[in-house]
Amino acid sequence: MNNPSNPSSTVALRPVGPADEALLLEIYASTRADEMAIVPWPKEQQEQFVKMQFTAQQQHYRKLYPDASHDIIMAHDRPVGRLYVARLTERIEILDVTLLPPERNAGIGSYLIKGLMDEATRTARPLRVYVESFNRSLRLFKRLGFARMAQDGIYVQLEWRPA
Repeated sequence: MNNPSNPSSTVALRPVGPADEALLLEIYASTRADEMAIVPWPKEQQEQFVKMQFTAQQQHYRKLYPDASHDIIMAHDRPVGRLYVARLTERIEILDVTLLPPERNAGIGSYLIKGLMDEATRTARPLRVYVESFNRSLRLFKRLGFARMAQDGIYVQLEWRPA
């Protein structure tokens, strides 16, 4: 998908369901592809590792944020990513926003994050996200006005506050 002229007319969210497990694993695996390309493991071992990491991440989010919304990002009625958001009393946390590689840099992520920024403004809460220091999305968040709050190892905590 290259530069949708109006993401609001082509992008939607739908709740994750039990039938989405393979899709969610595919989306997660796309975030680990560069890393897996340089490890000397057989393909089966790489797949097993990624699945183990995916399962651990899912369990972690469910335990810490049991009421978080977990949605499939749809573009032109096709699943293209996932959005995981915790709406806490004092803030909104983007736990994960991931698009499949062919869908990146087409305005979808910006559109969704701006929607969360609008929600943060309406509810007078800051919007936070952790991003790996080497993740390309760091530039997107900075461009949208997120400021660095802290760094914990490779993770950078960013925050956007309504005016």
